[in-house]
Amino acid sequence: MQYLVARYDKDYKISYPPGTREFYEMNNWLFFQNAGVGPMQGQANHFTRYAPEQIEYGINRYQNETRRLYAVLDKQLSTNKYDYLTGSKCTIADIAHWGWIVSAGWAGVDIDEFPTLKAWEDRMAARPGVEKGRHVPDRHTIKDLLKDKAKMEQQAAESRKWVQTGMKEDAKRGQK
Repeated sequence: MQYLVARYDKDYKISYPPGTREFYEMNNWLFFQNAGVGPMQGQANHFTRYAPEQIEYGINRYQNETRRLYAVLDKQLSTNKYDYLTGSKCTIADIAHWGWIVSAGWAGVDIDEFPTLKAWEDRMAARPGVEKGRHVPDRHTIKDLLKDKAKMEQQAAESRKWVQTGMKEDAKRGQK
């Protein structure tokens, strides 16, 4: 994302000019997603949906850490007096976070616990570019899926089988 904005966002539509306070703040939040939200929520997804057995310690550990990170985002959004993470415009920091936040329920985290973050999620979803982009290459249906517990569990079972098969195949390749 940093390369793309440096190369193509010459008018700073989704970024800020290098060297400005906003530029550094935007990058701080981008790294917060990259080093915090992504890995922790990814582990919550794994232990909640893909692990071959339910390991409560793993589920609780990563769901709680995801909640802690969401609380940091919620506080930032509630105290910075802007609609977005770093000012009055949507930046790559917001874009990087949105896909994770919109999928909170898949990780077992209730986004409604974080009202300001939930309002931000809705504000992001209302953006025409987000609406258009979220359906590439396939229709983005996570919110629909989260409304149907039986369908969600079916999808989780299919995904778990796929993940476990891939892990076994990777382990076999590693032994050669």
